[in-house]
Amino acid sequence: MTKKPTGLEPRGFRWVITGNLAVAERIGGYGFQHRKVRREEEIVWLKEHGVNTIVSLLGGNQNALAYETAGLRFLSMDIDPEIEPEEAVAVFQLLEEALEPEDAVVLVHRDTIDDLLGGLLSGYLIHSGRLDDPIVATDVIQRILGRAIGPEGRRLIPQ
Repeated sequence: MTKKPTGLEPRGFRWVITGNLAVAERIGGYGFQHRKVRREEEIVWLKEHGVNTIVSLLGGNQNALAYETAGLRFLSMDIDPEIEPEEAVAVFQLLEEALEPEDAVVLVHRDTIDDLLGGLLSGYLIHSGRLDDPIVATDVIQRILGRAIGPEGRRLIPQ
């Protein structure tokens, strides 16, 4: 008999690199929508799907205690909405650090999946050498996210 998964899939969850790097909206929701019970259920779901590291691109240590209590590794970086392309390299390096352990399964999030996050993910694919064409990287992430990346995100993709 197969075990039925428990927990609640995080909003917008998508694999960027299957089994290795995923993206979603903030765990538990954001703003007035944030709920402790929802956060706990989403953490259960993530763990059952192999995620062992959370990378938050939000200010502060939001949810850090909940992640660490659940046994998840937690890395964080406050991303200014007006991030400059040369500053994006620090995000790419943070993702490299998160993915460095051989068994790493990483979820990266902001409050929502926006142009900024889409641009950073596309840029990471170029920076990491997984892709070498910015147009292809943009197309890949747009297909994964099911949305276009606007100029705010596109400017973060290394050319």
